[in-house]
Amino acid sequence: MKILVVLSRIPFPLDKGDKLRAFYQIRELSKNHDIYLVALYHDNIPQKAFQELTPYCRKIHFLKQNWIRSALNMVRSFIKGLPVQCGYFYSNKNHKKIENIIDSVKPDIVYCQLFRMSEYVRDNKIKKILDYQDAFSKGMERRAERTLFPLRQIMKMEAHRIAKYEVDIFDDFNGKTMISKIDSLLINHPMNHEILVVPNGVDFSKFSYSTTEKTHDIIFSGNMNYAPNVDAAIYLCKEILPQLKKIHPEIKIMIAGANPAAKVRALQNNNVTVTGWVPSMTECYAKSRIFVAPMRLGTGLQNKLLEAMSMNLPCVTSPLAAKPLNPATNDVIQCYTTLQYVEAIHKLLTNEAFYNEVSVNGNNFVHNKYDWSKATDILEKSMESILNKRY
Repeated sequence: MKILVVLSRIPFPLDKGDKLRAFYQIRELSKNHDIYLVALYHDNIPQKAFQELTPYCRKIHFLKQNWIRSALNMVRSFIKGLPVQCGYFYSNKNHKKIENIIDSVKPDIVYCQLFRMSEYVRDNKIKKILDYQDAFSKGMERRAERTLFPLRQIMKMEAHRIAKYEVDIFDDFNGKTMISKIDSLLINHPMNHEILVVPNGVDFSKFSYSTTEKTHDIIFSGNMNYAPNVDAAIYLCKEILPQLKKIHPEIKIMIAGANPAAKVRALQNNNVTVTGWVPSMTECYAKSRIFVAPMRLGTGLQNKLLEAMSMNLPCVTSPLAAKPLNPATNDVIQCYTTLQYVEAIHKLLTNEAFYNEVSVNGNNFVHNKYDWSKATDILEKSMESILNKRY
């Protein structure tokens, strides 16, 4: 099969969930098929991007987006009633380039990641799959609930537009995929049961148990400029930590991840280390004892939980983040309140048998359910089915 992959970002470095998902899917699909990659960028092409992606792609097209045109297209999208995100990532010039690439490559199928890229291919008659990935409209709605006026109203409007758009583009694609079943049911289309669940995975060659000396009791990781992560970091350090310090005054927390927002950088103190970008997230996990992700916003599956469990860290998180995983009791500890977080962390720090039980259960859970090869095989079979189906 010749597969054209269309992305809103260059899938390297792997510092965002959509980039990580695209990179490993490309890697796995390239074992049996020819991959042609189209990815947008606004500033500069990341160092080593070509080097890292070339082994898996027959041809790579990085298309530059102009900041001024993106701003103008956001205004046009707003006037048209489309999600502003669509305008930000859209360009007439790049649309023509992508159409020319399709005409030249003549791919068997197009794999388009995220609704915001659908304008480039939705009207093309070629067979195609849309990876919704998450229910973005629901994520935006949750973020609006924790945002102050007037931004709250703007975000609510955007959530409504995304929700409508997620439905409008549904029938333009031959196949639809998502990371979790829970999110697929949030797409308000009568045929949402047709959305195929293609889970994420873990690179077990990278994320595995390490005997490195522990320097921190708790770690939370992710892109620290992403609103749900910012909110979780603040909640961890401003609400959970003060209660923990009453029983563990010397407790150490690591907030690890690229581009920390000012609110996250301000959390740094004697108990909290904010690392910013790190060359190896595995080293951060290895130096920590417990992974805590008190997510209150966002949608979808949290890759950070999978990575932490793969490295034998017991995980404490919210039902919002745990539910897409569908874990058994003591695979992941779920907490609804600040007090429950404090009690769970305290028990893990003081009860070795409980710590080991959660650690081993989580590790087994990830190895059994979240393997990139197995997950991408689901996607590959879907592509083959679409190509073999007569319309």
